[in-house]
Amino acid sequence: QISKMFGTVVVGAGIAGLARIRDLMNPMPSSPSEHLKLFGFVSRRSFGNINEAKQISLEDALKNKDIHAAFISTENKSHEETIRMFLEAGKHVLVEYPMALSAKAAHELWEMAEQKGKVLHVEHIELLTEEYKQLKKEVAGKDLVKGTLHFTGHVLDENKSGFPAFSGIARLTWLIDLFGDLTVTSATREKQKDKNYSRMTVHFQTANKKPLTWIEERGPGMRREKKINFCFTSGCLENFPEAPRSSVGLFMQDQNLFAKKLLGQVSKEELAAEKWRILRCLDLAEVIQQYCEETEKIYL
Repeated sequence: QISKMFGTVVVGAGIAGLARIRDLMNPMPSSPSEHLKLFGFVSRRSFGNINEAKQISLEDALKNKDIHAAFISTENKSHEETIRMFLEAGKHVLVEYPMALSAKAAHELWEMAEQKGKVLHVEHIELLTEEYKQLKKEVAGKDLVKGTLHFTGHVLDENKSGFPAFSGIARLTWLIDLFGDLTVTSATREKQKDKNYSRMTVHFQTANKKPLTWIEERGPGMRREKKINFCFTSGCLENFPEAPRSSVGLFMQDQNLFAKKLLGQVSKEELAAEKWRILRCLDLAEVIQQYCEETEKIYL
């Protein structure tokens, strides 16, 4: 067990892909990541080498018996196809969220991974931030009366990143992880094409019929930030609790978790809960998209 090594390949050399290459080349001492060995990376652009990592072709990555796992860091739109190729080639897969841009595809891929006995791991660094861990502690055991999570950010190319309910699934993941299962009661989206502006507003109910609102707003020059307003029977939380800086980077924490799964060190219960959360969020993202498309207001 100690000497078990998993050959890995990184697919995509954007910001996340480069972080993945860096972390695979410098694993945390005595962490599960020491069982991962980077064989190379795949990119449409031609780099040659990045530090010591060598560029290899997609065909080689799929065929090479020494590569056991793929880290997929491409644009959202190509996640589904890339996951499918690597699962079909009998490799484990780590993919950046969202794993796919439709719920149906996500369920199919998950089933495929289970049939092949492979790990399909979806990165959720938003749950690993110190800010979030503190927020979760703060919210634990309190009775929600109502709440809002409002995200603003720069413009995304939806052809590549998908509908906002999918590209913004990190926010939905927060809400489900904090407050349990949710039901969509309504969702609308306003778009101002000339200003490149989009605002999606989603209304949920918790299992206890309490209202939650998620607003995803993007436009030119908008700062990337999250605002919260969660009201409990004991009072309202309007600012994030103070959080220490973590000594371990988020991608490294995620990589350790993936390695633990490969080594069989994550309990069946944890794996089942994670699978439920990921697929549930994707199912909800699809419901939200359908609601929005029925009522979409476009201001030209």
